[in-house]
Amino acid sequence: MDALINQFKITKGMPFSLKDHDPGFSGDFKKDKAINLLNELRDEMDTLQEEMYALNKNSLLIIFQAMDAAGKDSAIEHTMSGLNPQGCQVYSFKQPSAEELDHDFIWRHNKALPERGRIGIHNRSHYENVLVCKVHPEYVLSEGISGIESIKDINAAFWKSRYESIRNFEKHISKNGTVILKFFLNVSKEEQKKRFLERIDQPLKNWKFSSADIDERAKWDQYMTAYEEAIKATTEEHSPWYVIPADKKWFTRIAISRIIVEAFKSMNMQLPEISESEKARLEECRKRLTDEK
Repeated sequence: MDALINQFKITKGMPFSLKDHDPGFSGDFKKDKAINLLNELRDEMDTLQEEMYALNKNSLLIIFQAMDAAGKDSAIEHTMSGLNPQGCQVYSFKQPSAEELDHDFIWRHNKALPERGRIGIHNRSHYENVLVCKVHPEYVLSEGISGIESIKDINAAFWKSRYESIRNFEKHISKNGTVILKFFLNVSKEEQKKRFLERIDQPLKNWKFSSADIDERAKWDQYMTAYEEAIKATTEEHSPWYVIPADKKWFTRIAISRIIVEAFKSMNMQLPEISESEKARLEECRKRLTDEK
């Protein structure tokens, strides 16, 4: 599995192009065995989550970014369903509110960070500000940034500075105990089309579809360029990007779960040994309970 993880992990300074990543990849894995494997990974995650919660030293921030219909919601549902909900915080970020626009672009995401011992799952994230905002630079104007008066002011230097802000933010929270995983669910344009048609043709899925999705699909190449640039500019050893094949949802879930398990293990969690006096008190409590009539 380590080789599998390394295959999807983007390494800083190494050549990277989304064209080199197959959205339909599933390796030697078989769909008919996926459920059992996913259940095993869930059980392992459940145990590791409990250890992280008990130690209260680290937190885990998991970021999901993708094009529409790539399967972010279902990936979160199926990979996290075995975890203790008391130890998880899920945020789905929509368009910023007026209050949020009165602050810097990272403010609302900083507020949503997980506490020590907990898992934070961000469905979309601060990366929207270098993805959708890069495809639609007019959105940046609504942020009221000093010196940004027109789209002409949103130049290469602006995006370079914004990437730097993201790197600094993630470096800071990493140094303070947050382990960061960033997943780009790499769906193909053909598979997105198939899923859009399913949403239109199946009444129970109509609510998932918006005509605006088609407008954004028309900008596919612009989005792919924005993703490539953002991933290259912000992947670090302490906050790596993983480009996950997303055409086969069953495989997407296995890959994500395995990476999360390895992230837990990297924390080198060891529950503290209790003292002899504490052991004696436990035995005293045991005796009192067993002696109850």
